[in-house]
Amino acid sequence: MSVVANVAQPDVKRLKKVKSILVTQAAPADAAKSPYSEIERKYNVKVDFRSFIDVKGISYKDFRKQKIDILSHTAIIFTSRNAIDHFFRICKEAKIEVPADMKYFCITEQTANYLHKYIVIRKRKIFTGTKTALDLLEVIKKHKTEKFMFPCSNKRQKDLPDYMGTNDFQLTEAVMYETVSADLSDLENVFYDVIAFFSPSGITSLFENFPDFKQNNTRLAAFGPTTAQAVHDAGLLLDIQAPMPNAPSMTGALEHYIKQANK
Repeated sequence: MSVVANVAQPDVKRLKKVKSILVTQAAPADAAKSPYSEIERKYNVKVDFRSFIDVKGISYKDFRKQKIDILSHTAIIFTSRNAIDHFFRICKEAKIEVPADMKYFCITEQTANYLHKYIVIRKRKIFTGTKTALDLLEVIKKHKTEKFMFPCSNKRQKDLPDYMGTNDFQLTEAVMYETVSADLSDLENVFYDVIAFFSPSGITSLFENFPDFKQNNTRLAAFGPTTAQAVHDAGLLLDIQAPMPNAPSMTGALEHYIKQANK
């Protein structure tokens, strides 16, 4: 069977009715209003959430070993809520007061809004992308003279820092938290029609928990090119891919597939 390369052309041999979906992320804060709830209502599909990775902050003692001077930077890049939480945790433990003129570059508006937990947003300089790191890069390109700091995990995405590193941006990667595989042993005998992945770490966790995993009729969805590549590298079939022109979000890609599979 061929690997699906476009959500517009799913493999007809694997186009089977979808009754259940496992989203490998924690449930949204307001799950009842999320796009996933809309899918449940419209198509009578059960959607469960389960994070495949756990996030653990590194200690301030270990952070100091990186010899990073936070206050020598003029801009911070945030690509997740975890990065925001652990950046301000480290600052608090280091008794650092972040200057009011610090600039923040956030991967999405939702990420930027999360800053409200720590700062008064209307008084700060905040720049946002739309959906991906590449979108954020288009914003960053206009601020090449800044000294950027990138709070990240030990398993960060490569596209943004690699681009900046090869284009003479001043960038410091600061590992502030670690991602490890979650314990999924309770899912051993639970099966879903579709499993949606959002990072290569999710695929790693799948096989660390279930070394003998067989895909069979389970359809796999992947968000982003690196996640899609991880699916391929694991010898699995990719049935649903996002973002695509006709499906810019994971929920859009899932709905596009379900419309065809459940008719």
